[in-house]
Amino acid sequence: MRIVHADSVVKVDPGKTPNYDEDNSLVALMRLIEGTHLAVEREHYLHETLQYLFPFESLTLYGPSSPQSDMTDPMRQDDKGDFQKQNVKDFRTADTSLVRGWVTLGEWAGPFLRVSYRGGPDSVLSRRTDHQLGDSVWLWLKVGGAPGQFLTVPYNPDSHRYEVELWGYAQPDLREKLGPRGRAAFDRGELLPRNELVHGHPDDFSRERLDGQRVHEASLDSSMHPVLPLQVELAWSDASRRVWDSQDGANYHYAFNMVVRGWNNYLAVGLSESPHGGIGQLEYRTLLSNYGAFRGELGRTLEPWNLDAFGRKGEGSRREDFLAVEYMDLHILRGKSGIGLHRHRDNQEAFLMMEGRGYMAVGDWCKLPDRERCIEVRQMRAGHLALLKGGQLHGLMNPADEDLQLFMFGGYD
Repeated sequence: MRIVHADSVVKVDPGKTPNYDEDNSLVALMRLIEGTHLAVEREHYLHETLQYLFPFESLTLYGPSSPQSDMTDPMRQDDKGDFQKQNVKDFRTADTSLVRGWVTLGEWAGPFLRVSYRGGPDSVLSRRTDHQLGDSVWLWLKVGGAPGQFLTVPYNPDSHRYEVELWGYAQPDLREKLGPRGRAAFDRGELLPRNELVHGHPDDFSRERLDGQRVHEASLDSSMHPVLPLQVELAWSDASRRVWDSQDGANYHYAFNMVVRGWNNYLAVGLSESPHGGIGQLEYRTLLSNYGAFRGELGRTLEPWNLDAFGRKGEGSRREDFLAVEYMDLHILRGKSGIGLHRHRDNQEAFLMMEGRGYMAVGDWCKLPDRERCIEVRQMRAGHLALLKGGQLHGLMNPADEDLQLFMFGGYD
């Protein structure tokens, strides 16, 4: 596999520290969220469930600090005590972006998926058509295991993007139940009821509905499954379908796959009678495990440039079937503060939100065989646990005025 990683590394001269208050990459990511447009009025969306996917074309990291300032190859930066080399200076987003979440309409609740494409002259499709794109483009879209379909995607002058929002609504009365903004989006083709592409219901994963069934075996086709990733494959075309942005026919492959677990995102739930020889009952939720059917979830496959848990490199296929823990910390993240976008080349890390809520960002540092490089953002609340795999980018923003409390454990890189 060809490893595609950081496109550039900015050398930091010895004795100097980067100015993280200037053009901060985490702040840039939050602005992308703020600039995201949705089709209908705010009250219809369950905003704490929104998950954003921002593919990126290029990534710039800061280089190591002295005395290894000249070591700009991330695969050879083996000093685990130097955190500067982890930090992301900048990234450039690709033309596509995606959002999914739960939406409500009266007593109905279901999933939605929004897909958009850059409308300016610098998009791939605009350049290939000599900047002659019209009021709409074509989208070939495959969501999960559903067959791929062609969709007309109209231009949205408010966001300067081509955008379509698919709802898992199966009845014919969607327009008449919407407010003015939603009806306008429906009429211009931005809002589409497409239950065959996106479907599911929040109650599918309630403890009562599962009745002891493992979550990863329930409602496998749900577009908002709490444990399984959602795969999205797509390609873009102009109105004539003669000019394509499709990675030369390979199509773009995206995945909502951030590992977040908690009271509503778990692998299994059940009751233990007289737990460990005690009395009464213990109700449990399995979050992350290497036991039984879940074996291997906490492990990782190492590349030749990875250091293992003992600080060693090696050629060929290597596997660690455990989560190496080198630290456990309690953190208080002050209001309007953030842990900047950075990457761990080697080690896994877990964030357990104890109090407050914030925006967790996780993305792939390297392009993987089954998906493009993206930064995924979703809201974490008290009781949520996020697991980061080695090689993933991550960051956390506390947008509130109140403090946020975290328990973190993992290994340094």
